[in-house]
Order: sequence, then structure tokens, then C-alpha cells
Amino acid sequence: MSQAAVSGEDVGADAAAAIEDRVKAAGTSFYWAMRILPPPRRAAMFAIYAFSREVDDIADEPGTLTEKRDGLAAWREEIDALYAGRATNPVSRALLPAIRNYALRRQDFIAIIDGMEMDAVADIRAPSLAELDLYCARVASAVGHLSVRIFGDASPAADRVAESLGRALQLTNILRDIAEDAERGRLYLPRDLLEMHGIHSDDPATVMRHPALPAVCRDLARIAEGHYKAATAAMRQCSRRAMRPAAIMQAVYRATFDRLVKADWQDVTKPIRTPTPVKLWLVLRHGLF
Repeated sequence: MSQAAVSGEDVGADAAAAIEDRVKAAGTSFYWAMRILPPPRRAAMFAIYAFSREVDDIADEPGTLTEKRDGLAAWREEIDALYAGRATNPVSRALLPAIRNYALRRQDFIAIIDGMEMDAVADIRAPSLAELDLYCARVASAVGHLSVRIFGDASPAADRVAESLGRALQLTNILRDIAEDAERGRLYLPRDLLEMHGIHSDDPATVMRHPALPAVCRDLARIAEGHYKAATAAMRQCSRRAMRPAAIMQAVYRATFDRLVKADWQDVTKPIRTPTPVKLWLVLRHGLF
């Protein structure tokens, strides 16, 4: 279906306000990073966030495999309806002006849904490095491709930012949330690295107790570091103004990443977070200067 087919009324003020309230209530640095955008672009990013939460909730919340597949299939149909100008879901209706104004690509929405299906079909346990990279591309870099267009830069360099920064942020999440993911029966650490360090189990609890776990995490952190560096290099070739929200997100996640590296995964049950004052300083530093 073509981009030109998208039409329809903009989402109502009440619905837009409800979506913004949902983003703010989540308590994420995303909210403050996007606050620096002009209202139309900010509303578009909040709609992207709301869509991502909708499909992520299908994958994460209790339910049968059939229910989850049906829920994600319904969203694929809704995206088709959205690009045909027949959106009915309040969240997809909120996406209408974003798609129309910023030429967002249908393939990126579908990639996000495909990534969520990887979580929904079965608990991910020790994927191969290639499978992990595909997962990161779908659940994170695809969001990045939508985001850079809303920020105001659809250049090849901006897409490289989306590819690299999306992977860096997702790997940071994985390295931060090992214990939390284990409680859900998930293990995103790649099998290639686990086996390289003598861990031949995909049981999350077993892996968490293994003395070689920090070495695995260090290796994955080196991959994440490469993506951070690639994102920084690509960002230099982009509009500095357009990339301010991306720079904020990179700075906030990088602060958490650096804390993880310093803690060296000696106790993955201990939460590693960047203090709120530090996050706010990073928002000001990268958003205003």
C-alpha cells in the first residue's frame, strides 16, 4: 500500500493528551528527550511510543501463544488499514498525521511487530549472535528509522544512526536486565558467547550463577560499544538540530552502560540505574547546547 493512500482526520486532542500522559507516567528518559521537539513532532514520537507499548504488551503479558499471535496479527491488519486511511484504533489514528507529515515507512512498523513476535512465540533463550542482531534490528533499530524521520533527517546517515544506536540501546537494556529477563524465563545473552566461555546451558538461573557470566557480558558490551561508536560517527554527518533527541537518548543510555561496565556484572541482581538528576543534566546538556 502506498504512502499516498494515508488520509483521515487527525487524532483528537483528548486522545493525544491521553497518549502523552501514558508516556509521562512510564517515567522514562524518553519523555524528557522528546519534550525538546516542536509539538507536532513530539506528538508523533509519543504515538510511536504508544504503538510500541501496545505490541510489546501483547508479547510480554500473560496469554496463550494463539492469543499473542492473534493480537499481533490484528496489529498487522491495523497497520494495513492505517496506510489505506481506514485506521480505527485510537493509537493507530494517532499515527496518521505522523505518517502523512514525515513519510514513515510501513516496513518499519511491521519489523517492530515481527520483533515482538520473536518474544511472543517462545521465551528467547540464548539466541545465536545473528538471531540477537535480527531481534535488535526489529525491536529497536526499526523504531530508530521511524524516529529519525520524525526528528527531521531522513538521510542515509540518519538511517545509519538508527541502525547502530538502536542496537546499542537494546544491548544496553539486555546487559542491564539480565535478572529481570530471567524471571520471565528469558535469556538474551548469545549462545556463541556463552559457549565460548564454557557455559553450555540456556537456563537463565543456571547462567546467572555461572562464574563466567561477567566475561560473557564484557564481550557483549564490546559489541555494544562498537555500535555506540558507529552511531556517534554517523550522527556527525546528520543535522545536529534534528539529532538532538537521539543525542540525549544516547547520552542517557551511555551513562547506564558505563555504570554496568564499571560494576562488571559481579551481581546482576543488583539494579544499575542512572540517577534522575544525572539524566536531567544530560537532557539539558544535549538538548540545549
